[in-house]
Amino acid sequence: MSDLKTHIGSLSLKNPVMTASGTFGYGLEFADFVDLSRLGGIIVKGTTLEPRQGNPYPRMAETSQGMLNCVGLQNKGVDYFCEHIYPEVRGLGTAVLVNVSGSSPETYAECARRIAELDDIPAIELNISCPNVSQGGMAFGVTCEGAASVVRAVRAAYPKTLIVKLSPNVTSIADIARAVEAEGADAVSLINTLMGMAIDAERRRPVLSIGTGGLSGPAVKPVALRMVWQVYEAVQIPIVGLGGIMTATDAIEFLLAGATAIEIGTANFIDPTVTVKVIDGIDEYLVRHGFDSVREIVGLAHQT
Repeated sequence: MSDLKTHIGSLSLKNPVMTASGTFGYGLEFADFVDLSRLGGIIVKGTTLEPRQGNPYPRMAETSQGMLNCVGLQNKGVDYFCEHIYPEVRGLGTAVLVNVSGSSPETYAECARRIAELDDIPAIELNISCPNVSQGGMAFGVTCEGAASVVRAVRAAYPKTLIVKLSPNVTSIADIARAVEAEGADAVSLINTLMGMAIDAERRRPVLSIGTGGLSGPAVKPVALRMVWQVYEAVQIPIVGLGGIMTATDAIEFLLAGATAIEIGTANFIDPTVTVKVIDGIDEYLVRHGFDSVREIVGLAHQT
């Protein structure tokens, strides 16, 4: 067996496979299907300072190569997480990260500050890229100034590993990555969903309640892979790659493009055991090609 350990800032992962926020609940929901202690990490669903109801139904729709969602960061707020969810997830045997969102730099920072007090949460993923909320989210992630303002505020309040989740709905994701790196981000994760929509031809109306939503699944993989490639050449901090990863081969492509770790999202809805299959597949690939460590293949496709 090869060495699958990897590092993101001061965060140490037993392997590079994590679950994407919003696709794996709090991890507990998948405990009957997966040995959660085998995973590199679990990124729990989006958490905000105050409770959020999310968008009206319908807020999910299937497409031929993925899915659309406009859930809108429904959650019970950070205090509920700290009091009720944290005691249940702190002993899962894997790194548990919280995806943090907000409507202003100040609310992002206060949410992060409260999570920093939890001993067994070693990192947060700062969501400046959600396309399905009317305030905050992607509004901050599509300009260098907006992204920098949120990261600056959170960095001042949060001392642990800070991963910033970037939006693909931008002209130059490399510029955004450089902006958050300059403000103290320990890593970036990319990509969040692409903006899309579906229309019910019989009803002649959009399928989703707010019209548009975030597209995820296999359709977005080529875009995500290209953006990881570009960001790897633009920054010095680690990259977490995600977007349409369905198999171990998909994950390996992201590692070769420059990702230090990856996240699996939509595939969890199709096969709840996909994460462990990808872990085993990465190990098999490393052994077959004579690599001792997964770290040896990070960015390897860039070498000429």
